[in-house]
Amino acid sequence: MLFSESFLETMSGELLMTFLVAMVPVIELRGAIPAGVAAGLPPALACIAAVAGNLVPAPFIIVLGRRAANWLRGTRFFGPKIAWLERRAHLKGRLVRKYRLAGLVILVGIPLPGTGAWTGALVASVLDIRMRHALPAIFLGLVIAAAITTAITLGLFNLLI
Repeated sequence: MLFSESFLETMSGELLMTFLVAMVPVIELRGAIPAGVAAGLPPALACIAAVAGNLVPAPFIIVLGRRAANWLRGTRFFGPKIAWLERRAHLKGRLVRKYRLAGLVILVGIPLPGTGAWTGALVASVLDIRMRHALPAIFLGLVIAAAITTAITLGLFNLLI
């Protein structure tokens, strides 16, 4: 047995896998929590690892999002993609503009495709919400999304078993 195979079978490996899966855009904690529970983690540990992993990219997106967008907007390849991302962020940002931080919590807290920490951080960056306000709102939204996702995951596992 290889070291990587034996490590991934330990609780540390399962925690790391859950943490890393949660960092992936689109998958985020909606996919990490079921993966962690399926790997054998207790649901509470899967939640904690997924929330922590999903929160890691948010400050980088908030800080670097606007700078990178301004720099890449001038390129022929990335210009249209940046414009598309900004349109998407503005569409998602309607809720946030209307309700401010509560809107950001709701946007991140609904565990559906197109929502989550990555989208919330992008919206916060586009709307110039300060990180000291955005990160607690994103964290609270992640906790809500984790609770919903865990409840659904446990319900589905109980139905299948």
